[in-house]
Formats: sequence, C-alpha cells, structure tokens
Amino acid sequence: MVNYNGNIQENSNFSIESNRGFLYGDAIFETIKVLDNKVLFLEDHYFRLMASMRICRMEIPMNFTMEFFEEQILKLTNSLEKSNSFRVRFSVFRNSHGFYAPISNEIEFIVVAIPSENTVYTIEKSNYEVELYKDFFIPKQLLSTLKTNNKMLQITGSIFAKENGYDNCLVLNDEKNVVEALQSNLFMKIGNVVVTPPISDGCLNGIMRKQVIEILNKMDGIEVKETSISPFDLQKADELFLTNVITGIQPITKYRKKEYTVNFSNEILVKLNAKIRLS
Repeated sequence: MVNYNGNIQENSNFSIESNRGFLYGDAIFETIKVLDNKVLFLEDHYFRLMASMRICRMEIPMNFTMEFFEEQILKLTNSLEKSNSFRVRFSVFRNSHGFYAPISNEIEFIVVAIPSENTVYTIEKSNYEVELYKDFFIPKQLLSTLKTNNKMLQITGSIFAKENGYDNCLVLNDEKNVVEALQSNLFMKIGNVVVTPPISDGCLNGIMRKQVIEILNKMDGIEVKETSISPFDLQKADELFLTNVITGIQPITKYRKKEYTVNFSNEILVKLNAKIRLS
C-alpha cells in the first residue's frame, strides 16, 4: 500500500518513462521514523522538506501544512499491518513534462512505509569498520545538503563497502575533507571536544544530526564544534559515531589500524531515547 497524492492504494500506477524523478532525479525525499503512531521530529522533517522544495524551485501547494504532512504519513501507516514502528519515505517530485527545463513547477507526492523491528534506538552492530571512499567526491554546495534522488555516489560507495568487507564508508568533499558516511552524519570526539562537519562542507543537513547537537550542547564539560575534519584527524579521535533518524547512533569501532571506544556513543544514545520519551 502507498499514499499517492493523499489516496491510499495498492501502488502509484504512474508511468516511470514520463516521471521527472526517474528521468532526471527531479525529486526530494524525507526518511522518517514513526513510533507508536507518532512522527518523530515532525517539525524538523517538515521544515527541511519545505526548504528543500524552495531551493529546488518546486511549487508548494497552499494546503501543504505541517498538519497535512503528518496526516498523510499516519494515514498510510494506520492502513498497514499493525506495528509500533515504521520506516517511512515521503517523496515529492515535479509533475511536469519538459526536458531539463520543466513546463511547470507543480508537484505530486508519494509515501511508502515498511514496518521496523526496533521501537527504541539501539546500537545495531557492536563491531563496525569503515574506510574512506575516494572514487567520487561531494561538492561543497547547497544541493549537496539536500536529500535528492541523485544518490549515485552513495550507491557506488555502498557497493565498494560490500565488496571489501566494510560496514560503511566515509565520504570526502572536493577539498578532501571528511564530510559524512554513505547514509549518516559523522561526529568525532577528541577529549572533551565533539566535532561534526559544518553544512557548508557539503554534508547532509541531517535531522538526527540536529538532535544530537542539541543533546551535546546540554552536556556539562562538552564543547561542540562544527568544523572541517581531515582524514588525518580520524586517527587522533577517541570516538567516532554516525547518526541518522532510522538507526539513531552507530559507533565506529575501527578505521584502518585505529580502534575506538564506544562509551560516549552509548551515553548519547541513552539521552536520545529519553528525549524521545519526553517529547
């Protein structure tokens, strides 16, 4: 079942041969966790989607309010098999003919969801090894911070990781600084300082990244910095961890010959789950 423009149906039935999201990657999306019939971080997802649509020059319908956004997600999850947790993808694409230049900027949307086993955030893997992915680079530009349908770097990077036995790869920008992982934002702890790359470096403007920064800013004795990370900095770190809204927090335990502790990552995870319960 899918939610296609507000209608719950078996599938979308649209033709991919004329769909701009398929033909040109003219689409953006949000990956969302629904827990106990609640859209986690609803406001942050909504405003990121609205900002992304404006940056991509998509026309935002007058009825596309935050309440409408939430309603469309829950309309779908409530129609599916009973589960306490869902992984949801809310995609928006330009509904127009034309080639690179669309005839109009009107949009359509489709929502899909699959049940998720985890009701709270947990550490998925106790051993987690990463490597740098250097075949392609992320440009330092605003479009790099959006969740668009152009994910070829992440796809080829994921294939590289699988072929070489890594759990994930860290991605570089065109200045050869470490920006993020293939599907997550990156945090690095050295002593009492926690560093994450700034959005201006080209990393995804992650929803979980924002939640973790808020948690870190409330911790005594912890200094948070948004600054560039070089590959050499990784060897100096006490801990590295990744964040996204589906897995929450995933500590990195090994990068090349360097092994990392996970105590701080586990502490952040506890605070994250407490924040969700209180919200």
